[in-house]
Amino acid sequence: MSIERARAALSAFGADGRILEFETSSATVPLAAQALGVEPGRIAKTLSYRLPEGTALIVAAGDARVDNKRFRARFQTKARMLSPEEAVERVGHAVGGVCPFGVNEGVSIWLDISLRRFATVFPACGSSNSAIELDMAELERFSNASGWVDVCSNWQSAPAEERPQNA
Repeated sequence: MSIERARAALSAFGADGRILEFETSSATVPLAAQALGVEPGRIAKTLSYRLPEGTALIVAAGDARVDNKRFRARFQTKARMLSPEEAVERVGHAVGGVCPFGVNEGVSIWLDISLRRFATVFPACGSSNSAIELDMAELERFSNASGWVDVCSNWQSAPAEERPQNA
């Protein structure tokens, strides 16, 4: 199972005991936000893309959308998501549980700056009913991220609790 791969990767950091598993699905941002009782932006969704040199994962805030122009400027190619079958084959996790932990060799992992506005976020852990709460330093270290990118748009610049009430 994919969650076992994520659990094994997180155990290297002593974090495998922090994995949360739910009775209900957390396969989409709205479902994960509901299961966790948090705003959708705090769900760290992991999107899988085909690049000329391989496969890349973009971990972004749940309320962010990959901007095609920004993606092309950063990666010099059109943003082409993997099919569900390709995700399993190339990443090692099924859609709904794709995460940056325990992925196949050669997959590059990029964290989008849309995540930085939160103290902690919740990425999946390899299954459609799991997550883990991590701060940015943990996310960067545990995922072995290649770096930070700015490829998303449509997200707010401050967490909901810091936004004006009429925003």
